Amino acid sequence: MSIKQFNATYLAPDDRLLFRFNTLEDTEFRFWFTRRVTLFILAATQHLIVKNLEQTHSPEAAKAIAEFSKEAMQVDPSAQGISQADTYQPALSFPLGADPLLVMDAKCTLEKQGLEDALSLDLVLPGGANINLKMAGPTLQAMCTLLDQLRGHAAWGEVPEVVEASGSSEENKNEGNKPLVH
Repeated sequence: MSIKQFNATYLAPDDRLLFRFNTLEDTEFRFWFTRRVTLFILAATQHLIVKNLEQTHSPEAAKAIAEFSKEAMQVDPSAQGISQADTYQPALSFPLGADPLLVMDAKCTLEKQGLEDALSLDLVLPGGANINLKMAGPTLQAMCTLLDQLRGHAAWGEVPEVVEASGSSEENKNEGNKPLVH
């Protein structure tokens, strides 16, 4: 499944985002994102991008590179190969149904996808089911830019910082002190 387009709308009476995307296979998926889920996705994504950059750069340089990429995408999305002029094209097939599903939770991790690192985003749905999206490069930047613009429009406040777990708990030892982003 390859993502073709994203679309989202803030609905003030519900204080939620209607988030949808279509694919090259002419399918469409529709979800309700709450404030908590949206802010988590933005915070976790920013954190994972910086942590990934820290593998080859200093922490300060990694933050600066991530911030520069974010700002460049907001100023000129076409420079990244993303066209905002394209009207969203609803698909003919809805594998999860035409009604949006409420996203109960989200989990984010970075994974290798060929030569590139990709964000693996698990959207947890009612009943415990989930759908996994893998995004890298311009697709990931486009989604984050869209969610961030709507966060600002909705006046949901700033994206919180991800705080890494510290201490000597057994879980941290087993996980190699990975940052918690769930």
